[in-house]
Amino acid sequence: MHDTRTNPTADQIATHLRAANAVAAQALAAGHHPFGAVLVAADHATVLLRQGNVDAVNHAEAVLAREAARLYTPEVLWGCTLYTTVEPCAMCAGTQYWAHIGRVVYGMSEARLLAMTGNHAENPTLDLPCRDLFARGQKAVDVIGPVAAVETEIAALHQDFWRRSRGAAHPGDSP
Repeated sequence: MHDTRTNPTADQIATHLRAANAVAAQALAAGHHPFGAVLVAADHATVLLRQGNVDAVNHAEAVLAREAARLYTPEVLWGCTLYTTVEPCAMCAGTQYWAHIGRVVYGMSEARLLAMTGNHAENPTLDLPCRDLFARGQKAVDVIGPVAAVETEIAALHQDFWRRSRGAAHPGDSP
């Protein structure tokens, strides 16, 4: 099968990561951890889905990927890009893989998030970069990230949240 995916421009990447960060801010305002994701069609312009973090097992990317798989064919999804504020964890990357979404773009690495959260009970980060997970699969999922142009904006939302949440628990809600 010939791969017909095209690459997004730097401006498209920054625009969609900022949109994902706006979704993360909405999740935060709703009392959830500040993670957000958007699914963009193969034209690199049309936003198909938006999703904020829900709870410990319903991360933004996994919920979005499951809904995308319900709504769209694997052929359509292979041309799509999942934009997410923070590098997908193993659960989210695996869900994206099985949904057949052909690319992920993330603003901030999981390693940087872990450096911010440390040993936070609400963020038991797995040290497994999504590139490593995808490399074990049988399809060439494209990975772009971290993206320096928006990383500081995304990190700011997390730094404030994790600093404040050290004293206030949010049971069951994690990235």
